[in-house]
Amino acid sequence: MNCASLLIHPSELSERWISRTAESGVPVLGIHPEGGKHADAYIEKMLSLLEDAKYRKLMDKACEKGLKLEYEMHAMRYLLPAREFDAHPEWFRMNAEGKRTTDYNLCPSCKEALDLVAENAAMLAKRLYRSTDTFHFWLDDAKDAHCHCEKCAMLSPSDQQLTVLNHIIRRLKKDTPSASLSYLAYHDTIAAPTAVSPEDGIFIEFAPIHRDLHKPFCHSDESKHLDGLFDCFGKKGSQVLEYWYDNSLMSRWKKPPVEFRVDKDVLFADFEFYVGFGFDRISSFACYLGEDYAALYGEPDVSDFGKAYKKYTY
Repeated sequence: MNCASLLIHPSELSERWISRTAESGVPVLGIHPEGGKHADAYIEKMLSLLEDAKYRKLMDKACEKGLKLEYEMHAMRYLLPAREFDAHPEWFRMNAEGKRTTDYNLCPSCKEALDLVAENAAMLAKRLYRSTDTFHFWLDDAKDAHCHCEKCAMLSPSDQQLTVLNHIIRRLKKDTPSASLSYLAYHDTIAAPTAVSPEDGIFIEFAPIHRDLHKPFCHSDESKHLDGLFDCFGKKGSQVLEYWYDNSLMSRWKKPPVEFRVDKDVLFADFEFYVGFGFDRISSFACYLGEDYAALYGEPDVSDFGKAYKKYTY
């Protein structure tokens, strides 16, 4: 394993989070704007923070402590704004009832839509302060969010997602030849694509949200998808995005956050499984563990994540 990271919401970044991450030995701090139907607004809010001098000083401090910064987000509604619908309804997905809609994603068979998304992704990448060349521009956070039009009907949700990502990575590489971009294996796209092959620079990011966090992942039904995903994408750059420290999930995405404790036995068993399977990178959401959490329950402890990373680093 080459890397590990913890993901927090932009508003949760603090000197304490920076010290907590650095002291645990985790090399990457991930910034994850909230998703849902207002994901575009959360991205705009994050971008405003990234222009703020005080906030930039925090990020500079993180880098000075040896941390790398990455940004992971459900970006499609930002990359293809709903305001484009009146002029270009064909850019947007057709739902199962046969209607074009702005609710989620796009029509991957529409080249003009792909071109706009890719161009906006390139501009977004330039605004991510002190980001690495590893990008995570995910499709919308929803089930049954793919296009059902006649041209797209022959493509699975996984093939539709990869079509979009291939277009984005080609554009990103024009500015940053070393750029890489994650394919989020999650919800409807957890199975490997079968009709579309990944461009150079696309890597798998496996996020098994439906797993039981109190049982080792090797017993999860979602593990059946790993062989196919690795056959499609290979192991280079492969990443797990887990939920061991995701207190937003535990709190059902509502504040105030609940008190949180990680299942240490599951954490270490999962690290051993994922490293043995060949993943390059292991990460976990760690949202809802910010200053408000500390005020209620005391300092959150992420040291076991760092211990697991150190134990299985090779």
